[in-house]
Amino acid sequence: MMPLFTNDAIVLGILLTILAFVFKTSKSSHPFWIKFYRYVPSLLLCYFIPSLFNSAGIFSGEHSNLYYVSSRFLLPTSLVLLTLSIDLKKIIRLGPKAIIMFFAATLGIIIGGPLSILIISSFAPDIVGGAGADAVWRGLSTVAGSWIGGGANQTAMKEVFQVSDKLFSAMITVDVIVANIWMAFLLYGTGINKRIDTFFKADSSTIDQLRKEVETYRASILKIPSLSDIMLIMAVGFGITAIAHFGADIITPMIREQAPFLQKYSLTSPFFWIVIIATTGGLILSFTKVRQLEGAGASTFGSAFLYILVASIGMKMDITAIFKTPGLFLIGIVWMIIHVSILLIVGKLIKAPFFLTAVGSQANVGGAASAPIVAAAFHPSLAPVGVLLAVFGYALGTYGAYFCGLLMQAVAP
Repeated sequence: MMPLFTNDAIVLGILLTILAFVFKTSKSSHPFWIKFYRYVPSLLLCYFIPSLFNSAGIFSGEHSNLYYVSSRFLLPTSLVLLTLSIDLKKIIRLGPKAIIMFFAATLGIIIGGPLSILIISSFAPDIVGGAGADAVWRGLSTVAGSWIGGGANQTAMKEVFQVSDKLFSAMITVDVIVANIWMAFLLYGTGINKRIDTFFKADSSTIDQLRKEVETYRASILKIPSLSDIMLIMAVGFGITAIAHFGADIITPMIREQAPFLQKYSLTSPFFWIVIIATTGGLILSFTKVRQLEGAGASTFGSAFLYILVASIGMKMDITAIFKTPGLFLIGIVWMIIHVSILLIVGKLIKAPFFLTAVGSQANVGGAASAPIVAAAFHPSLAPVGVLLAVFGYALGTYGAYFCGLLMQAVAP
């Protein structure tokens, strides 16, 4: 049956209206919305509402080119704009414990994926089975992309490992719900962080110095963007995306002809090279003056493109898929327990302040959307620290999730 609207101009307008509604209400001070978003993640709504429109026959992902445009043009541009602001020197100056906790969180996700498959397969192999595009390990690779980097990396893994839309719908729900349950625990922990630091025997005095440095750094780059700033941001983002497409068009046929055996590692996928080149381009630019475009809102534009992509994915979603496969929740919970266990063990060993443990985790699992929320729970001026580490996670997300995906493929039944 044909949907009510097939004109992509109309569909795009509807999607942007949905996104505007979600973001406007999520920032509302009205008691109803405050209570509503306390229990319902705004990110989930960005997927869920378009899926309802899809189910109601208002529009359809099958009759729209918006997903293709978003994933091929807006996604790589988003990756560029989210990574060009990385200040590796600043991250290093946050101290070795901050870096250690960040990578401990990343490691927990990378090894947690294959370990959760091994654990679940020992008593319920059917849950982690599947074949072709519906193989569970493929779907879990998208969760790894989200939990190490963010939505852009998640979608990248969907394309790289060719995950079916049905499985991806279920994985998005697992990702968002499990991640937000863990964030709730972290937010509770901020209220008792002194007790936790005492248990860890951690010295949190460095956090005060960190707060002052962050405030100074943020003030130094913040500016009201001019038209020329916006055009430059667009030129950089879409320019690197053009280079990524150009490179992928050269590299992919070469590998298919010269090394076809690399297909099992997804190295013959044009989309893989688009994402890799775009991410690498953003990292290279982070060492130049171009990264100062962050002061004019480069990452904000990147996030806007990303949420358009999120909404276009929702058009293809079957939100009821998770109820047909409840076992996937079990995988996500076991995976998160492994991640948390590694974090707490490492935090105890190096006597890391709970702030670094919490933000290091959310910089991976929650990304730029929720890491600053957790950081700000300690002190509002520390929110940029969460953003800084989360943006670093965007850079690692593609590489880490790809490696995790290969490990899960190796252990999958």
